[in-house]
Amino acid sequence: MACARVPLDEQQVTETDGPLGKERTLPALHPERKEERCFVPYKPPPEGSSPADVEEFLDHGKFIVEDLEWLLALPHDKFWCQVVFDESLQKCLDSYLRHAPRGLDPAAMPSSPAAADMQRCIHRAVFMTFLRMATHKESKENFLTPAVFGEIIYENFLFDIPKILDLCVLFGKGNTQLLHKMIENIFTQQPCYYSDLDETVPSVLQVFDTILNKCGLQCEGATAMEPLKLNTHSRPTAMTMSQQDLVDLVLYLCDSATTIHAFLDIFPAACSSFHSHGFLNRLASFYETAVPDFEKAVRKRNFDDKGLQEDLWRRVSHSCRKMVEIAHLLLQHMCLQPILEGGENIQTFAEELLQHFTAFLPEKRFLSDYDEQFPIADDISLLQQALPFIDDTRTSYVLQGVDSAWDSVGRRRPQSQIQPKSSPEAPVAQGATGGGTLSSGGHTPLGVREPGEGGESPRGAEAMLDLPRKGNNGAACPVSAGELESLLSCIRDLLPDLGEGFLLACLQEYNYNSELVINNILEDRLAPSLDKLDRAMPRPVKEDLPPVLNTRSNVFDDDEFDVFHRDQVDMSRIWKGRRKGEDVKEMLNDKQHIAEQKARYQAYETVVDEVVIEPGQTPADYGLDNYDDEYDDTYDINQVGANDLDGDSLLNRRPFTIPQVLRAGSKPTLEEEEDGEEEEETEENNVNRDQFVQDPALLRERAEARRATMQQRKGYRPQPAGNVAGRPKGQGQTQETHLDRRKKEANKSRGANHSRRTMADRKRNKGMIPS
Repeated sequence: MACARVPLDEQQVTETDGPLGKERTLPALHPERKEERCFVPYKPPPEGSSPADVEEFLDHGKFIVEDLEWLLALPHDKFWCQVVFDESLQKCLDSYLRHAPRGLDPAAMPSSPAAADMQRCIHRAVFMTFLRMATHKESKENFLTPAVFGEIIYENFLFDIPKILDLCVLFGKGNTQLLHKMIENIFTQQPCYYSDLDETVPSVLQVFDTILNKCGLQCEGATAMEPLKLNTHSRPTAMTMSQQDLVDLVLYLCDSATTIHAFLDIFPAACSSFHSHGFLNRLASFYETAVPDFEKAVRKRNFDDKGLQEDLWRRVSHSCRKMVEIAHLLLQHMCLQPILEGGENIQTFAEELLQHFTAFLPEKRFLSDYDEQFPIADDISLLQQALPFIDDTRTSYVLQGVDSAWDSVGRRRPQSQIQPKSSPEAPVAQGATGGGTLSSGGHTPLGVREPGEGGESPRGAEAMLDLPRKGNNGAACPVSAGELESLLSCIRDLLPDLGEGFLLACLQEYNYNSELVINNILEDRLAPSLDKLDRAMPRPVKEDLPPVLNTRSNVFDDDEFDVFHRDQVDMSRIWKGRRKGEDVKEMLNDKQHIAEQKARYQAYETVVDEVVIEPGQTPADYGLDNYDDEYDDTYDINQVGANDLDGDSLLNRRPFTIPQVLRAGSKPTLEEEEDGEEEEETEENNVNRDQFVQDPALLRERAEARRATMQQRKGYRPQPAGNVAGRPKGQGQTQETHLDRRKKEANKSRGANHSRRTMADRKRNKGMIPS
């Protein structure tokens, strides 16, 4: 028997061997101690409702459940012998991780209630098996040495990184804390898993490149894993590839994004490994390149099955949301959380956060979707409160870039972000821990990119508008249609007997928080208004929208041609093309317009040279003015003598001047004589000058002479004139001609062209002009 308080790896057991009953001593962990039992592999539930398929699945699942329950009932030493040395058990568990339906798969909700119950039983048995396999100490008597436990699970491949990823995506809902403790114990007891995770991240990044290559896209710049070959042939795009290939790529993207998000959400310690490989920049670049291409293909391609089109659109929207949440998880645990906790390197984390936001600015679509779900302004507010001396220029630049991203994608910012917050602390808590509860109902949804309900096909440009979403009952709904279906399916997995109408009312009452709805239903703590409802109530029928013509509004309403409001219209006033019966000659010979203008010109036909004005009448009586064409009005405005004072008019007009003979210093100085000579020479030179108009050529010569004199004083040497024309064609050109031509080509944009070429190159380098 096993010794108490001794690790299982050090225990020895005594067993009887053979018919003679000879005893022998074996280690507690030995291959001969395992039971001979064959575990059957798992098969997913049937998609159809065929009785034969359902019965086969029930029988197959019954074997798996019985075997796993037998395994869980074994004592500690027998359990580990079976786990370590039974290969069929590992194949059974691996098959479930590989083939078990995920949340968005159609098989996740089997049509048969019996099949659904069996799937839940298998799901629980597999999870309990992995949970016991990840526990090295069950009690004070039953335990393994931590180092030996880590070696056993690592060397026997009981756990590896792909298995851990599948465990997170399959069992993450409702088991977050248990999975976190389980994975944390695995990584703590065996640190080699951290190095395996570092080697796995490049493979995850390779998924992005694979999807881009399949879509005929190529990741450019430093984010590309491999350079593009010159002889690479053009690959089909998402619009031209086959429908099955498009479906496979969308499923591949959805599964990858969901798995990575579930792993980082449950085990945040892995964020450092992803962050060290530049996962954030690669994710943003991939999102900006691939997501618009997928959305365009799903919206515009012709699908025979509209249900398939809506399923693809729901998966694309789900992938977008998960990729944005992955980016927020990395920023939260690598930058925001250390800032909240405080410390010595808070400045470093703030600088790193601003660098990431600045790197997101060129990715307009990714930045707008991220800001819609996790407002960047809240994170900037957190930085400004944690670091009052942060550079306002950088923060303003980031916020302006976010606004520019919204304008670039042609969408409007949600009203919740535009309206001012009532409390200054609210943005900080939301920005810092905006992804703290990353449940299906704990975040703001992305923009309207979901297909309509009730068979409505996905819309084009209208789908990008940020309008309030509506559920099937026509009421405004804060979550998208795909998210609402996801919430309903999540609740119905646990409570299948409840109607969708009742669940919709519960979600609306509790602000679309699925965890709160499930908790209140199980604990029977629903609101009084919900207790009165029928729990089997179906989903309300979607109300039809009123016809467009009834709400039509136009400036031409109720006019004589409004056929929507008038039963009778004068058809004689309506014709197509030229009116019947019209002739070109008759139209040209019609002089009616001349007769209409005749009365206007009769007023000008009588010309009278002189009009005799009778005494007592004025020119105004005859329609005349007082203007005289021969009257000389030159001196009318000069009031000669009207404003003069009394006295000598000559003294008033001419001021008194002292005679030159009586002035002091009558002898002119030498300088005055020289000035006088210069004035005399100037007067002599200006004798024959026409002071009204000067010769422009002469003015240009004088200006050129003054410019040359000034440049000579300053020591400036003008460059010799370039010979750009050169010799005639065919005789060859000199070296000076080539140099002059090159100089002209380099400097010709400096003047009249205003550096057009330089500015055009600058715009092209910034990506403003498509090259």
